[in-house]
Amino acid sequence: MEVSRRSVLRFLAGLVVTQWSASRGSALSGRTAHKDGLKVIVLACGGVRREETFAANGFANIPHLSREILLQSTFFPAIRNAGVTSHYNTTSSILTGNWQRVDDWGKTRPESPTIFEYARKHLKMPQADTWFISSNKALTSQIGASSVRDYGQPYGANVVFPKQLLIDAVVNAASHGRSAHSANRIAMQPELSAMLGASNYEGLGWSVEGDASVLGSDTRDSVLDAIEELVRSNVPVTGDEFTFLVAKEIMRRFAPSLLVMSFSDVEVAHFGSYSMHLAGIRTTDRLVHELWSEVQSNPDYRRKTTLFVLPEFGRDIDGSATNGFFNHRLDNDSTRLTWMMCLGAAAQSGQVVERPVQHVDLCPTIAALFGLKTKMMTMHGTSLPEIHL
Repeated sequence: MEVSRRSVLRFLAGLVVTQWSASRGSALSGRTAHKDGLKVIVLACGGVRREETFAANGFANIPHLSREILLQSTFFPAIRNAGVTSHYNTTSSILTGNWQRVDDWGKTRPESPTIFEYARKHLKMPQADTWFISSNKALTSQIGASSVRDYGQPYGANVVFPKQLLIDAVVNAASHGRSAHSANRIAMQPELSAMLGASNYEGLGWSVEGDASVLGSDTRDSVLDAIEELVRSNVPVTGDEFTFLVAKEIMRRFAPSLLVMSFSDVEVAHFGSYSMHLAGIRTTDRLVHELWSEVQSNPDYRRKTTLFVLPEFGRDIDGSATNGFFNHRLDNDSTRLTWMMCLGAAAQSGQVVERPVQHVDLCPTIAALFGLKTKMMTMHGTSLPEIHL
């Protein structure tokens, strides 16, 4: 049977969301939009240098961002990451408004409350209204938890890691019994069954609370069939593509007021493939365009949404001792200085803000949009006056 890459990914996205939401029952019932209808979406797209994006030689990699999306946005060409340039530290800094210096692999929670916690506690947002969806596993283990030192109650977001469902299940299982670009069902079935039939499939996708995370037999069989078709079709799998489709499914089912996504296809740079790194940038460009189109066509989001798009950091300069674009370790502008764009309700089309801003300015900006009083929060960042309702 011929199946398209998109159709299989879309099916899996819907399947994962259906199974997980069913396990949460009444906790996710109904739509729980902010009282003013405000929606905020944040997309962090990994580490990319300005020279491969918003520079003369980089525009070809971002045709959507550099043309129609840029014209609709408030654009900050100089946003600085002054913290630890690792993924978990940077994402924690963006979400807390403070420079975080915690474990690089997400083994410890952020040292101060996240915007999810502020919104849930002070605006009484239910958990169904706050989501974090990531292509990077290191980001998912503690973002959904509360900062017990400050709050002491479970005010975290729903946290999702869709990528591993495809990467682990397809690559690991289908690597055996593969012949002439097709997968042997007998060879892959035991591996997939073992992975999907575990008592808790948190490692495969959803970070869930309690014991209600067991895949039902019907769902497991459907996943097995869908993944088999995906492998048989010999189509490439991109984690960011699946992350986006899961996010879109969540937007359509729950219409959360606060949605944060993290992409990581560009991090293939760590393996030294420059062409695949550029392909990851082009995928981000395309998916941002599709995300903005979804916002415009979805009645729950149209004219109510403010979208922020920013890289977590840049990458090291070519010729450096850290192998250039491979990594993001150097203390220089190539690594620390990047860009951010804001579209929608709180943005002004075609505005370019040349003054330097910081990653930690995003959290207080979002807090201000939601009407939260930042005086009660301890943040290094300050709200961006150019972004307002």
